[in-house]
Amino acid sequence: MVRKNGKSVYALVLLASLLLISCDNSGRSMFKARNSVAFDTIRVGARNHLDGDTANPFCDIRIEFIYPVSSQKTSVDTLQQFFVRSMFGTSYDTLRPAAAVEAYKKSYIDNYTYDASTYRESASDIRELNAMIPDIDISDSEHAAEDIFYSYFENLSDSIVYNQYGILSFQVKQSNNKGGATSYTSFRNYVFNLSRGSQVAENEIFNAGYDTALQGLIVASLLEQNNVKTVAELEDLGFFGIQEIVPNKNFLLNRDGIIYTYNKGEYSAYQLDAPEVFIPYKAIRSLLRENSIASKLADL
Repeated sequence: MVRKNGKSVYALVLLASLLLISCDNSGRSMFKARNSVAFDTIRVGARNHLDGDTANPFCDIRIEFIYPVSSQKTSVDTLQQFFVRSMFGTSYDTLRPAAAVEAYKKSYIDNYTYDASTYRESASDIRELNAMIPDIDISDSEHAAEDIFYSYFENLSDSIVYNQYGILSFQVKQSNNKGGATSYTSFRNYVFNLSRGSQVAENEIFNAGYDTALQGLIVASLLEQNNVKTVAELEDLGFFGIQEIVPNKNFLLNRDGIIYTYNKGEYSAYQLDAPEVFIPYKAIRSLLRENSIASKLADL
């Protein structure tokens, strides 16, 4: 009988110990690493020649859309709408992912066809004016008097950068070319708070005055990345306005810090790759707003 009571006491002590462990004073039991979000991918491509003739110029579009299909913390409808809006724009955010992809593809082809038609009309008008005034060429480009149009290209994709601790960071990459020698690529960054069900804004993770305080860290990062020691040397490489550089709200969060992407033309020439600036939480701990998602990540 005594042995049975002893076993009962031991079982109670063990249970109490387990409860204490699960209720760790750090509070991390409420800030679990794993996000229960599952994803799927839609890949489409289309090439459309003018007048259906393969000898004519064309538009070419490629889309790779990674989107959520299930989520335990946030309504999957809310999350899908946010991904669709971020990828394709507000005009498409009432559509399901597959429908949004098809609608965007159709709009791209329709816009190309319209641009080509407008160009042809302009070229025809210029030829008529040139015929009326034969001694004066009023063409404003090398193609203006010909029925030649450019080919268009676009690649649109997104990627999941970080997916832990209630945070979902992802990036949309868009590359396009409308007949020039150089393609333009832009990056749009998004951070979504799964527990709250909404996007994370820059000003909600920092204390007031953070933009000025971050300037020096951003400049220091750019100097290090480009192996130079002065802003003047950065400018020689093709950067500009570096003395006035500020956080641009185009950021990602991960476990270690915040990443800013500056697209071409913001503070650097189009010939340069879009600069990425990583700032570790340990360098900006005093700037983080108390109880913000960033400050919680910094405490891990």
